[in-house]
Amino acid sequence: MTSAATHPDHHRISPVFLGLVAVMALSGWGVWAGWADVTGVAVFFFVVSGWIVSLCLHEYAHARSALGAGDVSVGAKGYLTLNPLHYTHAMLSIVLPVIFVILGGIGLPGGAVYIERGRIAGRWRHSVISAAGPLTNALFAAVLTAPFWLDAMRDVPVAFRSALAFLALLQVTAALLNLLPVPGLDGFGIIEPWLSPRARQQAEPFAPFGLLIVFGCLWIPQVNEVFWDFVDGLLRGMNVSDFDTFVGLEYFRFWEGEPQNVLLP
Repeated sequence: MTSAATHPDHHRISPVFLGLVAVMALSGWGVWAGWADVTGVAVFFFVVSGWIVSLCLHEYAHARSALGAGDVSVGAKGYLTLNPLHYTHAMLSIVLPVIFVILGGIGLPGGAVYIERGRIAGRWRHSVISAAGPLTNALFAAVLTAPFWLDAMRDVPVAFRSALAFLALLQVTAALLNLLPVPGLDGFGIIEPWLSPRARQQAEPFAPFGLLIVFGCLWIPQVNEVFWDFVDGLLRGMNVSDFDTFVGLEYFRFWEGEPQNVLLP
């Protein structure tokens, strides 16, 4: 008997997601090959498509964890297909985070999947579902930085190296920011099951604005400095230098002019 949890169409990877992966692969090859006069454009498409792919994986992790915990509704909603068009709020899930990347060079997470929490018993399960998303970003960052900490980047083209570093930076910032205990973010979702009903009720009105609150706080110079010092320290621990991420951002913003005659230190 086929159920909502086992229906093959609910688990089949979407052509939309596969298309995003293809764009990422093609633009990544273009960055590596150094397409004349359009390297910055290729970096832009590589980073944006890679960022959207990571958002899809982030939301899939939430949905897959929820399915394992008892919420079979995530299958019928299309969350297990990795199709960003099935997410409940495309603006918050895809468009707004991409705009944040373009404007600020920062990976702010977006809320996307609705979990039917009433189907899930146990506070630990609820916490694990919330933690699954940012942990996916952390894993993606580890994969992207592996060539750096394995010392395998010596002969890699500068543009590709810096694009990979910038995409890794976005994953690190997304993981860190999403783990903040702010209503509406996954960090709050991790601790919410352990709070009193009164505390959860008081926090609920702030949930729709959590993402904007975090973004606003990052405009405070002192907060911004502490945050980026911490991010840069983490990346340096993975052998990704500030120079790598800076050049990646410069390539990404191709409309401002690509960096010229870049030499790695």
